[in-house]
Amino acid sequence: MTERKTLLLTGASRGIGHATVKRFSAAGWRVITCSRHAFPEECPWAMGPEDHIQVDLADPANTMEAIEETRRRLDGGLLHALVNNAGISPKGAGGSRLGTIETSLDDWKKVFQVNFFAPIMLARGLLAELKATKGSVVNVTSIAGSRVHPFAGAAYGTSKAALFALTREMAADFGPLGVRVNAIAPGEIDTAILSPGTEKIVEQIPLRRLGTTDEVAKTIYFLCTEQSSYLNGAEIHINGGQHV
Repeated sequence: MTERKTLLLTGASRGIGHATVKRFSAAGWRVITCSRHAFPEECPWAMGPEDHIQVDLADPANTMEAIEETRRRLDGGLLHALVNNAGISPKGAGGSRLGTIETSLDDWKKVFQVNFFAPIMLARGLLAELKATKGSVVNVTSIAGSRVHPFAGAAYGTSKAALFALTREMAADFGPLGVRVNAIAPGEIDTAILSPGTEKIVEQIPLRRLGTTDEVAKTIYFLCTEQSSYLNGAEIHINGGQHV
């Protein structure tokens, strides 16, 4: 009997995270989820409550506690993949976009703590566990990391650009240890957090439609399995050709 693989996933409670849980669970993986919220009872996977860690990634001390809690939940078991999916993008009044001029310093710091510092804290904190399995790290960046986006704020966009630069650096450092580090950069994905006006963007996308959360989850799954065994330091754009 083959050993059951384990994934640690941040930002698991909705959208891409939720689809990722379903994709890995369907393939027989154990999924340890992390989010700011307690485990929602209506969620579809059986081991959810026992494998959910409530953590505020905006709090470095709480993030370190979550690393220790993850190790405790693994109980000597192995960790095969870490997916850094959690991300925040503060909005202005009425949901308006916050540019470089309007974003408060506190907001900049909070966004970078969640979107940039937490991923490297988690990966470094669980490096021994990932090294033991020659595991995989996937950082979720964004199309907003490479171009000014009409809805995503300046702090979010710059943090995602930094996260891809971090992915490159991690790939160089973790690669010799047998751990692959890649990124996915989703474009306009059909989730609950889409902004009004998205239909105007869809007109500019060559495939003329939004992506689905499952299409993103399938790519994450690919990056965590043997099918992508020589992929390291890549950023895969999942955007229907929006960037061309």
